[in-house]
Amino acid sequence: MSVSRPAAVIVLAAGEGTRMKSDTPKVLHEICGNTLLGHVLATAREPGPVRLIVVVGHRRREVTEWLSRCAPDVQPVVQDRQGGTGHAVRTVIEEVSLDRGTVVVTYADAPLLRGSTLTDLVREHQAEQAAATVLTARVSDPAGYGRIIRDESGAFTAIVEQADATPEQRAVDEINSGVYAFEAHLLGDAVKRVPTDNARGEEYLTDVIAILRAEGHHVASVTLEDAEEVLGVNDRAQLARARQILNARLLGDWMRAGVTIVDPATTWVDTGVRLDRDVEVGPGTQLEGSTTVAAGARVGPGCLLRDTTVGEGAIITQAVCRQAEIGAGAVVGPFAYLPPGTRIGPGDRVGRPSGRRDE
Repeated sequence: MSVSRPAAVIVLAAGEGTRMKSDTPKVLHEICGNTLLGHVLATAREPGPVRLIVVVGHRRREVTEWLSRCAPDVQPVVQDRQGGTGHAVRTVIEEVSLDRGTVVVTYADAPLLRGSTLTDLVREHQAEQAAATVLTARVSDPAGYGRIIRDESGAFTAIVEQADATPEQRAVDEINSGVYAFEAHLLGDAVKRVPTDNARGEEYLTDVIAILRAEGHHVASVTLEDAEEVLGVNDRAQLARARQILNARLLGDWMRAGVTIVDPATTWVDTGVRLDRDVEVGPGTQLEGSTTVAAGARVGPGCLLRDTTVGEGAIITQAVCRQAEIGAGAVVGPFAYLPPGTRIGPGDRVGRPSGRRDE
């Protein structure tokens, strides 16, 4: 079936992120060369939404300034108080005209979600002609998550929060990711009627699902094969884990494209890096920013390259290179530093020859 473009993707980015213990807003922390918010926006663009909206709140000035520099097409909407996920979406509905089409809701602290997953969510939502579609995952430890409850036929029936779950329901390993697709007109109506009779007095988006179900609307679901996609980042340990997972994903893509990664455990690449076939990357190497490495070049061991261009067949060993240009067949290192603006010609040699003492 043909899939209509979503009317909007709403990215929730208003939380305080207190567990990061940082002077930097949580969503502006970086992994693999981009901010958490930057990764999520790249994912959000893949279904081709008509509008891309980011809900900002805590540290809104820094986040909106980043958006104006890096994603000027994105519309920020201010959530003036921390009123819950339902309140955040209601704030968007009240400010932006979204009365028809599919609306996707996702989170700025979930950088591992793939664009193809959001596209599949939209496709299934539209194929099912659903009022809402819930993205779910099966996890080994569901503690803390809302559980997905299904009937005997396997159809979705409810989301039950852990605090409200029976022992039988707590044993369910399928969890709510918090990512949804909605029909705009039904979302706009239901989100205005979300109750606040909970311990925190907040409006929760899960209650929109309950309202739609109670009124007889069809709620569908899509279950992820890779539960790591919906891992959130709330502290530095989770930030490191997300970086590790995304880096492994990037290295896997490059190896399948014909690049040799000698030791994936000690090799780190940013999303903006480009590697040609038959490149070899040695242990202990970091490739950052917009670094490009041409076919047959060898980089590493022990290299840090940032925004650097490496020509075909060049060899770079134990070197730090920043915004440098290295010609085809050049040899750099060991023990070389190329500062910004350095240009090494084809076939040139730079660095202390291995095994020689200084005169």
